Amino acid sequence: MGGSSIDDDWELASLTSAVRTVVLVGRTGNGKSATGNSILGRKAFKSRTSSSGVTSTCEMEKTVLRDGQVVNVIDTPGLFDFSAKSDFVGKEIVRCIDLAKDGIHAVVVVFSVRTRFSQEEEAALRSLQTLFGSKIIDYMIVVFTGGDDLEDNDETLDDYLGRECPEPLKDILTLCENRCVLFDNKTKDESKRVKQVENLLSLVNKVISQNGGRPYTDEIFAEVKKGAIKLRDQQEEVNSLKGYSKREISELKDQMQRAHDEQLKRITEMVESKLRETTMRLEQQLADEQAARLRAEENAQQAQLKSDDEIRKLREHLMKAEEELRKRGETKCVIL
Repeated sequence: MGGSSIDDDWELASLTSAVRTVVLVGRTGNGKSATGNSILGRKAFKSRTSSSGVTSTCEMEKTVLRDGQVVNVIDTPGLFDFSAKSDFVGKEIVRCIDLAKDGIHAVVVVFSVRTRFSQEEEAALRSLQTLFGSKIIDYMIVVFTGGDDLEDNDETLDDYLGRECPEPLKDILTLCENRCVLFDNKTKDESKRVKQVENLLSLVNKVISQNGGRPYTDEIFAEVKKGAIKLRDQQEEVNSLKGYSKREISELKDQMQRAHDEQLKRITEMVESKLRETTMRLEQQLADEQAARLRAEENAQQAQLKSDDEIRKLREHLMKAEEELRKRGETKCVIL
């Protein structure tokens, strides 16, 4: 994974296409669905404050902007929540790829200013990079939700990042060249909603330009697209057949669909296997980092104890020296 391996005609089509496909990813409860609805300008995705998440499967909705540009928005469940199982995640990733067969123009990572950046989110982004390759960073944009909270405190996003930004989040923003935007998904002000969507889409267009007009794809996209094209061509061929009953045509289509489903199943199993490897590697990496932190803390404590012991001994030596000097002084006085 990670490298683009798509046909030249795909690349040419994407360079001239007015369609933009963006995928929303992030921890459950960060406001992915609400952000999707803000982009679309309507309540297409189910959204409410919930720790368990409302979105249960990848969904795609589209909107046509005033300039005629079509934006496909794919909402995802909490694919990288620690509680998510690899088989569920594998199926949803393949479903997401199936929805975005021609590639992804931008991956919108959704954080919330209402919750602290967690180790879980850091691990999720590592998973994203491991699963799709480091090239995915070139397509990444960060959206911070909860803009209304900052406004209530007369704060800007820069204020928040200067005050709250942990090192791993700084690293992520640096990697994606500080492509970030603040969203207030609760606003009733239409001009404000349009403005923040325009800010996001300007970043999407910047990403597209920097990537030469080519959306993100890899061999999984290529495999899924090839299977979809094959199924479509076969079904068109069957529809043009003469001398077959509706039942026979239906059975042929069912066979083709089963073969297509089997192909998607094989791809899903491959993704699940890679996810399990990634999860195990990340867990080991996190365990190693934790162990290294504990060792560093232990070494620091031992160094502190050693330092305290040396200071105590030095004080004892000073006290003894002072006592010795005092005794010598008393002796001199007696002789006099």
